[in-house]
Amino acid sequence: MIERLKIAKTRLEAMNSFQYSTDRRERLPLLGDERDQSMARHNAIVTTKSVLASSYINFLLVFVPIGLLSGWFQCNAKYVFFLNMLAIVPLSSLLSFATEQLAFVSGPTLGGLLNASFGNAIELIVGVLALRRGETRIVQASLLGSILSNLLLVFGMCLITAGIRHQIARFNVTVAQTMIAMLALSTASIIIPATFHFSLPDNKTSETALLQISRGTAIIVLIVYVLLLVFQLKTHKHVCRDVNESEEDEDHEPVLGLYASIFVLALVTVFVSLCADYLVGSIDALVEEINISKTFVGLIILPVVANAAEHVTAVVVSYRGQMDLALGVAIGSSIQISMFLAPFLVIVGWFISQPLTLYFESLETVILFVSVLLVNYLIQDGASHWLEGVQLLALYAIVVLAFFYYPTQ
Repeated sequence: MIERLKIAKTRLEAMNSFQYSTDRRERLPLLGDERDQSMARHNAIVTTKSVLASSYINFLLVFVPIGLLSGWFQCNAKYVFFLNMLAIVPLSSLLSFATEQLAFVSGPTLGGLLNASFGNAIELIVGVLALRRGETRIVQASLLGSILSNLLLVFGMCLITAGIRHQIARFNVTVAQTMIAMLALSTASIIIPATFHFSLPDNKTSETALLQISRGTAIIVLIVYVLLLVFQLKTHKHVCRDVNESEEDEDHEPVLGLYASIFVLALVTVFVSLCADYLVGSIDALVEEINISKTFVGLIILPVVANAAEHVTAVVVSYRGQMDLALGVAIGSSIQISMFLAPFLVIVGWFISQPLTLYFESLETVILFVSVLLVNYLIQDGASHWLEGVQLLALYAIVVLAFFYYPTQ
């Protein structure tokens, strides 16, 4: 939460070179409505330039209309899936950018809450749309895949880049241990339903009890997540302060104003929803055509693509030696998914009569447990080097290999 605000400051520093010289232009005097119209056009141009300059991957925005048209005209499932997948990459970056801008103008506390709520908006949108279609397997796979990609792929790359540049990278041990403890709790909320499922006979009564346990667990975990926000944003925000951040880069002016941020956030959310709807709708035909499992699509492909921009940002700040920021993006995102998004989707499924549970297959549960265990061992001393990153990437490669050959369901 706080770490996302600091990531936003880093992105703003990169945008300071984007200058606008319209104030020095010579122009004829404007009066009344002409002045208002000119200012409106000027503000629209400045906002558009700021949005487009927010990330180098925004050139992929050309795939947004192409992806929507492919879905509208019901093209081949492969084209619909991959075109809309490419469209979501820059849209996810713009969604993060708009959220960061809105967080800046809202103040640190409200800004932290906004980042906590919209930090994984792509997964939330895809999850709700898939849940509405009854694709509970896609929902579970995408949730687990997002956690694993953040813990193993992103954090592993951060450790490698930081280790190569600085040999030994250090981070706040207190914050790291708090994060890993929360991950352990969220992992327990998945292991317990799995253990319950395997300890009872497979019948309708057991399935009903499993659903009730998942819903009760979801409520408990959500309450703990709210208390975590209070800890990070209120009572112990001084502990969560980035030890690598200097005092001189505290103040940065937001690029967008309040209303511009809200407008961009709403507009991008609409486009993400449309692209995600076509993407989810094409998965059934896709898995039949190219003979892969839904689990592989949801667990490997979707998480990597949906958060590509944020992953790159985490690697960049780790290269600069700001490991607390990288830790906040990688492990912080995993906490948001496991302690907010997953239980929230269970509650949403409850209200729309879709029986989503916190029970995962045995292979998935074991992989999550091993991943959290390895990350815990690597960060407990508050220091890291590149070989630890190699270990995380090796585990992720094994996970990808295992789920590539996972039986089609």
